[in-house]
Amino acid sequence: MRVAENLLELIGQTPMVALKRINPITSVRLLAKLEYFNPGGSVKDRIGIAMLEAAERAGKLKPGDWIVEPTSGNTGVGLCIAAIVKGYRVVLTMPDKVSQEKINLLKAYGAEVVICPTAVAPDDPRSYYSVARQIAKERPALLLNQYENLANPEAHYRTTGPEIWEQTQGKLDAFVAGIGTGGTISGVGKFLKERNAAVKIVGADPEGSMIYSEFYKLPHHVHTYFIEGIGEDIIPKALDFSVIDEIIRVTDREAYQMARELAKKEAILTGSSGGAALVAALQYAEKLKEGTIVVLIPDTGRQYLSKVYSEEWLHKHGLL
Repeated sequence: MRVAENLLELIGQTPMVALKRINPITSVRLLAKLEYFNPGGSVKDRIGIAMLEAAERAGKLKPGDWIVEPTSGNTGVGLCIAAIVKGYRVVLTMPDKVSQEKINLLKAYGAEVVICPTAVAPDDPRSYYSVARQIAKERPALLLNQYENLANPEAHYRTTGPEIWEQTQGKLDAFVAGIGTGGTISGVGKFLKERNAAVKIVGADPEGSMIYSEFYKLPHHVHTYFIEGIGEDIIPKALDFSVIDEIIRVTDREAYQMARELAKKEAILTGSSGGAALVAALQYAEKLKEGTIVVLIPDTGRQYLSKVYSEEWLHKHGLL
């Protein structure tokens, strides 16, 4: 095994494992792509380095510069890792619903963290999107903006998609992932569709998000929800609906309970977004009846111990 020159060289090439205990449909092979094996613990490590390197190529960064990003946590970690190696400083804006573990983790990496209210409109000056834009102007800092940055889906087109294709030897019928910025599902979906147009691309969206209703051209009923890391009250430019075949709406209770069940049945610890993706994958398996589904597990549950894995917290919020 070779020695990596820095942590960035260890991003990607994450493992895939068959889920046999949680999947009741024996005629469907359910495979989990475990993105928490990335050094920062999530799929977002891939876009942290991708967005930084795209900015470097464009001449937008020099050592010592500030980077600002609105994030629910995981992209912040990915950016921190890349920024430390490359010599940049990071300030992150976050909605106040994120776990304390995520906030503490980002501060441990040396990031400046600004907490903003969740229950405000995206264009409200208090929102974590708006605050990031304001910081970019005042500091000044480079706003990478994962929601609009095409280096986001491109990273998954170049890395995650090819890895899935290689690991399954091209033998898969569907790919399932949660939808947040849309980068993962758009990049992977584009790659897989180019290899085999018959592969179905299925998204998971929290109840309360507008992604599902936008996709199906339904009235929007946006409200707050507890699932972290996926779902939006905007339509990100990084999201390409054209590669998506179906979106499945998932409730908070379904997502949180599924994450806990995954830990107990498969020894895989993930957060609520991973639980939501698995809920969608199992629902789609009922429809598929026979074949192979790959579900992307985006992050580790170790940063949600005070929420997903706390019966006290779940009971308090009516999720048990």
